[in-house]
Amino acid sequence: MNQLDNLHKVALSNGETLSYRKRDGGDEVVVLIHGNMTSSKHWDILMESLDERFTIYAVDMRGFGESTYNQRITSIKDFSEDIKLWVDALQLNHFTIIGWSTGGNVAMQFCADYPNYSKNLVLFASGSTRGYPFYSSNPDGTPNLKDRFMTIEQIEQDQVKTIPMQQMYDTKNRDALKFVWNSVIYTHNQPDEARYEQYVDDMLTQRNLADVYHALNTFNISAVDNEVAKGTNQVCTIQVPTLVLYGDRDFVVIEAMTNEIIEDFEGRAQVKKLQNCGHSPLIDCLDETKEIIEQFILL
Repeated sequence: MNQLDNLHKVALSNGETLSYRKRDGGDEVVVLIHGNMTSSKHWDILMESLDERFTIYAVDMRGFGESTYNQRITSIKDFSEDIKLWVDALQLNHFTIIGWSTGGNVAMQFCADYPNYSKNLVLFASGSTRGYPFYSSNPDGTPNLKDRFMTIEQIEQDQVKTIPMQQMYDTKNRDALKFVWNSVIYTHNQPDEARYEQYVDDMLTQRNLADVYHALNTFNISAVDNEVAKGTNQVCTIQVPTLVLYGDRDFVVIEAMTNEIIEDFEGRAQVKKLQNCGHSPLIDCLDETKEIIEQFILL
């Protein structure tokens, strides 16, 4: 069996159990936090590629992969508190934390709340410090930027995004899920066929779609208030070396959101823009992504 196919599990004091993958290596410890519609499985290609000096842990967040979902999350902080319990159970400290998409929001919240744990932060096609807004829709299907959702109930009842996506999960519609990913994520390259099928299997494990949307919509660690959440300005407490890594053709986290991160870090973050790369740099430009991450951590 491939080492990365072996899932470990940790029972947390809050009643949840988190599963995770581990790749053995050297003294440099890396913690990987996945995004929405994924789990630790989607990190496999990076875990296979990173330098042997790294020991790598990739966790399944609550409600994803093989982790439990006994209690619904209501905020990004719920995910980050799970991560705190998990790293404590594994006695991890002084690690680099890498968050992809929604995982970037979780990683930022973790670093803000627990500044003595991580030595580096990598925001990998990450959601903004000011959250990821969800709006109602105009009759033509475009977002109504004057009507941002305020409650989980509004998001659950959204006929344009939430309900159709949830139906794909409920009916295990693999073709529809692939269509979504090919439309907005794998817009340049795709995984090989066998790996792609495994990724779809992985997508179908998610049990918290609307809850994640709501958590992203209400996340705001910036100093800028918005319609649904006052800014906590916790971003100013993130003082570890930070790398913002994003693609120039990301259709999920648009460049304006990445610019919010850059602005809110006020010069403390290094920024690398990947050319001809979308929301999955692991598939579009693995070699360049791997090199940038390794140099950031090791130099």
